[in-house]
Amino acid sequence: MPTTTKAPADPVETAKKEAIATYLSHWKEAEKRYADKNGKAGDLKKYAASAALAQVESDSESLRKKNVIILGTVAVENPTATSADIDRKIPNVVISSCLDVSRWAVTDIVTQKPATLPKERLLRYVIQATVEKWPQGWRVIRDEPQGKKC
Repeated sequence: MPTTTKAPADPVETAKKEAIATYLSHWKEAEKRYADKNGKAGDLKKYAASAALAQVESDSESLRKKNVIILGTVAVENPTATSADIDRKIPNVVISSCLDVSRWAVTDIVTQKPATLPKERLLRYVIQATVEKWPQGWRVIRDEPQGKKC
């Protein structure tokens, strides 16, 4: 009986899969931070660094100053690695996805009632992220809304 040897995994495809998994985890941790009235929940540093980490921390602080939190879930739809450069000193993957925040409820911390929001805001929009492979693992370093519907 012949033995079958499994072909080695494509390093680019592996990088893309790992980066997307990190990106999805980043958003799960961001959800926890935005929902915490003390702004401490979520293990953001495990999945984000640089501008992406600073953005979530800044947004969370801004929400708390307005006495609101965000409850519910965000959906990251169709995350797609649009490029991968694994041959550089710090490998990176760029991901494009549709962020759906329609199930998020901006909620007043005191009254627990929904906050008033602009009607014209985008609830589903294209977002582009850059994820780098650091010695500690993959980290989202940039997460930039593209200002267009998806």
